[in-house]
Amino acid sequence: MLKYFYSFLLLCLSQTIQAQPGMHIVVLGVAQDGGYPHMGCTKQCCTRAWGHDPLKRNVVSLALVDPEHKQWWLFEATPDIKEQLQYFRSVTRGQYAFLPNGIFITHAHIGHYTGLMELGREVMSSKEVPVYVLPKMKAFLETNGPWSQLVKLRNIDIREMKSDEAVNISEHTSVTAFTVPHRDEYSETAGFKIVTEHKRYLFIPDINKWDKWDRSIVNEVKAVDIALVDATFYDGNELPGRNMSEVPHPFVSETMNLFKNEGEQTRSKVWFIHLNHTNPLLWDSKKQAEVRKAGYNIAEQGEEL
Repeated sequence: MLKYFYSFLLLCLSQTIQAQPGMHIVVLGVAQDGGYPHMGCTKQCCTRAWGHDPLKRNVVSLALVDPEHKQWWLFEATPDIKEQLQYFRSVTRGQYAFLPNGIFITHAHIGHYTGLMELGREVMSSKEVPVYVLPKMKAFLETNGPWSQLVKLRNIDIREMKSDEAVNISEHTSVTAFTVPHRDEYSETAGFKIVTEHKRYLFIPDINKWDKWDRSIVNEVKAVDIALVDATFYDGNELPGRNMSEVPHPFVSETMNLFKNEGEQTRSKVWFIHLNHTNPLLWDSKKQAEVRKAGYNIAEQGEEL
């Protein structure tokens, strides 16, 4: 009888743990700024997704979730924010506030911050939602409409971060912003390191090339448990007739080459994200299998990390 009691107790404990996991990330979007399918695209990469919702993918975004304190934070305010917040409410069964406890934004390219407009009086009319940004991004939001109206009406509360200085958002969780080289027309570009009680995450959705950075991406990946990194293009053949130097990103093939001599444990930390609609990792099962067989991961919308 005692044996069955202990079996029942272990079952209850396992169900409790599953119902209340520790801090984790939910992937709310994996696509480049234009989403998938891409506006105006009539090529094979997108035609299969038009009119077939299961294949569609939102613009890159993450939710950092604290089940114990029922708090959560959003990384990137994308054009798909409406669907992403509703999705988060659905998968968490309404256990959290609809709006996050804070929003972290990397830079001023349209896929990463324009969702803030939904917080204005025309839609949510939110009250002082914390928005964490680096100094140039802060100045951009404060001095350019319509974003400045969000500040004036106190729909958002801008929290300035300093590069390489951790911001504590809870007792055991911090977020550190750092700068990466990118096309900084309106702001600097940030990456984020998220440190929780048990895991360390790296989030770099946009960067020009790894060798343009003053840090080693290999060493940065080794220092964390999960690294979500820029995978906009698989290689240099995706935009025929377009000068790829105008939109520099590290190709997936280049990133894999950098890590090819690293052990399986290091390669398994790499999660490719921010995929352009032309990137076969969005729609080519054979190419996806090749990348995973090589020891890497491809971030999936709805995945918990």
